[in-house]
Amino acid sequence: MKSELTLQGVIPANLMPFDADLNIDEENYRRHLRYLIETEGVTAITINGHASEVASLTLDEQQRSLAIALEEANGKTPIIAGVYEDGSQKATEIANMAEKEGADCLLIFPSGVFEFGSQQKPEMFFNHYATIADATDLPMIAFVYPFNNGLHINTESLIKICNDIDNVIAVKEFSNNIAVYERNYRELKALDKYISVLSSYSKSLLPSLCIGADGILSGCGSVIADLQIEIFEAVKRENLTEARRVADKLYPLNEMFYSEPFLDMHNRMKVANALLGRIDAAYIRPPFQPISDGEREKIRKVITEAGL
Repeated sequence: MKSELTLQGVIPANLMPFDADLNIDEENYRRHLRYLIETEGVTAITINGHASEVASLTLDEQQRSLAIALEEANGKTPIIAGVYEDGSQKATEIANMAEKEGADCLLIFPSGVFEFGSQQKPEMFFNHYATIADATDLPMIAFVYPFNNGLHINTESLIKICNDIDNVIAVKEFSNNIAVYERNYRELKALDKYISVLSSYSKSLLPSLCIGADGILSGCGSVIADLQIEIFEAVKRENLTEARRVADKLYPLNEMFYSEPFLDMHNRMKVANALLGRIDAAYIRPPFQPISDGEREKIRKVITEAGL
């Protein structure tokens, strides 16, 4: 299978608005998607990822989420569907659903099973991707988790996945270690096959872009896609002065979004979008819990000072 899709540029991963009863708020979801689609420089959108609280979405909700995104994009913007599932066979059901609905690409999350020693059995990584690839003709993105996480795919396994599985056309590089990022980038670019490297290293975005990146794939893009576009384009033009200026603006935002506890990152982004009037409310599904009033005010202060 040879994909015609090449992923480059800024690719936000959407947030998922819920109503007070914690059902998908379709009106605000469509409004959020339209905002992203209409942001000049956004080249694709990823749905059913961490940013959309995919762990809490049923398969039916994931299907509806994808259908809505495809309706709003209307062929103007490629839609990448997340495949978030621990079991490889169950993951193929999501991949099949996404292909049937009309998704353009799949973002494959690592199986939670990997966490308990998969580095000693690297064939698990490869077989998870190969099983999904055998079930779909859609192009796929490999998702590299932080290097100190049990779900992390090491460089050797990543290269084998990207080189040997035809469907794999890109990597979402979230290793959160600049040395690992550079190793992965250089090894991937040494392949005979073209693999897009999409940085998700939001807290060190400028260094990762300076090493090299074909684009940015990040939930943070649901709030600050315009700034991500600015810094990506500045680095592409080799205008380091301009890139540093944008990085200075991004720094306090990313420090706030990705502060501890790290698991609240998308919770904070959703609150930011509500404060900015882009969605009506920032309801989240359990087990996530609402952030404190104090943290909400901190978010308000940071986005105001950033001029959002």
